[in-house]
Amino acid sequence: MDGLPFIKMHGLGNDFVIVDGRDSAVTIGPDAARRIADRRTGVGCDQLIVLGAPSNADAQAFMAIRNADGGASAACGNATRCVAALLMNENGTDQAVIETDAGILVAEGAADGVTVDMGPPGTDWRDIPLARDVDTLELPLEAAGVAGPAACSMGNPHATFFVDDVETIDIPAIGPGLEHDPLFPERANIGFAQVLAPDRIRLRVWERGAGLTAACATGSCAAVVNGVRRKLLGREVTCLLDGGELTVSWRDMDNHVFMTGPVAVAFSGLIAPGLLNGGPP
Repeated sequence: MDGLPFIKMHGLGNDFVIVDGRDSAVTIGPDAARRIADRRTGVGCDQLIVLGAPSNADAQAFMAIRNADGGASAACGNATRCVAALLMNENGTDQAVIETDAGILVAEGAADGVTVDMGPPGTDWRDIPLARDVDTLELPLEAAGVAGPAACSMGNPHATFFVDDVETIDIPAIGPGLEHDPLFPERANIGFAQVLAPDRIRLRVWERGAGLTAACATGSCAAVVNGVRRKLLGREVTCLLDGGELTVSWRDMDNHVFMTGPVAVAFSGLIAPGLLNGGPP
């Protein structure tokens, strides 16, 4: 059977179709990405990842990301861990360097999965970006039952609402409107965090272009950064997501955010030509 080889991986249930185009360039546009991501008629995923040849000599691959709606994204922490695990296994090393539109990310093998240096967060309104100059510690934004989130960039835009009980928030009902609020010219990932202790939060994230996912690693990083800025959290935090736990630390010494969590391979296969070109299988 003809088709494009892929591998399906996930980090805590946040799942990806990964295509390797390093040796032979692969271009997958928004329409094809939507077809591949469809969970009824495609392979099914939260994000499509296409690996390409890097322009940076220190990197082993360039990672391009498309959300399930076909839109492009510059960063995805769970996908970075998955790609890093593939590269480390391929090269027989315990480190991987990945080039993304958000910059160079360095990952290392860890006892409980993979650790990624996500770099420093962006906390200025221009970094996120926002449509206008407002206080990024408390945005003028509200929906049913939530108000005043903090915002930052982890290579992609995030807003975090701190709530008393995350389980009472109807995230599918309010997530789309918040994601598309005019305050976010590039839309935004919307997190809902419940502080359980200074070193532990319960977190659910509505991801732009993907909806409510089992886990969002950049959302976890953003929630910790925003929690530290709000003086609600310490600098090393366990994030309890629907799919499991991630550990996030925001180092004071260099302002870098580190994220650690597991990865898993689900299966591999071939993407049918019809999914790529819109024709019959």
